[in-house]
Amino acid sequence: MRRELAIEFSRVTEAAALAGYKWLGRGDKNTADGAAVNAMRIMLQPGQH
Repeated sequence: MRRELAIEFSRVTEAAALAGYKWLGRGDKNTADGAAVNAMRIMLQPGQH
């Protein structure tokens, strides 16, 4: 795997973790998951971040 691609995947993972973290402890797993998925989608769109 190219180094740039590995770094980009790390950024996607970080964005998802930070988005889901905002919902930690609120008892709403689906909203936390949705926030993480939306963050990943945004990061994976070319030219959108």
